[in-house]
Amino acid sequence: MSKQPLQVAILVFDDVEALDLGGPYEVFTTASRMHQRQHPGAPAPFAVQCVARSLAPVRARAGLRVLPDADFVSATAPDVLIVPGGVVDAAAACPATRAWVAQAAGRAQITASVCTGAFILAAAGVLTEGPATTHWEDIADLRAQFPALEVQENVRWVDRGALVTSAGISAGIDMSLHLVTRLAGAALSQRTARQMDTPWNTAP
Repeated sequence: MSKQPLQVAILVFDDVEALDLGGPYEVFTTASRMHQRQHPGAPAPFAVQCVARSLAPVRARAGLRVLPDADFVSATAPDVLIVPGGVVDAAAACPATRAWVAQAAGRAQITASVCTGAFILAAAGVLTEGPATTHWEDIADLRAQFPALEVQENVRWVDRGALVTSAGISAGIDMSLHLVTRLAGAALSQRTARQMDTPWNTAP
């Protein structure tokens, strides 16, 4: 495990699905807490920030308000980029959002989407072909809009190494625990899942 925290950036935008955002946020921050509880004085394995187009409050789907930690100009370059879903049409059509996602993904070790976040990755030119997944309700639309993708059904996530996509909403928790395993080891992800009291689907 790196001595410096891995920088995790989670994109936030108006109409983001709250659990798409909150699930990965909880996994990576809880993993850091569990690591430091076991290793007092050790640096956290992950540093998490929510990044938006501006520092103005973001109104998530169903009305939850989120205060971004950074905007596209001030955000720390991420080692891990998480792109959640929700109602993504405006975010996927936004040139500034597409440009930042493409730039951040180009530098990150891992870029991952939750749910319909796959549409943002595809619109940004990050997800262009090969296997991917999204919320079951949006599989047909993802296939129609991006026919070069091999959109898979009945999976929790698809791991292509540097590019990972997950199915809908709560699948982002399973995928994020999987990423903790990749980045910091299975013992920490298991401890994190137990602390969160979540039934972790360890197989995609």
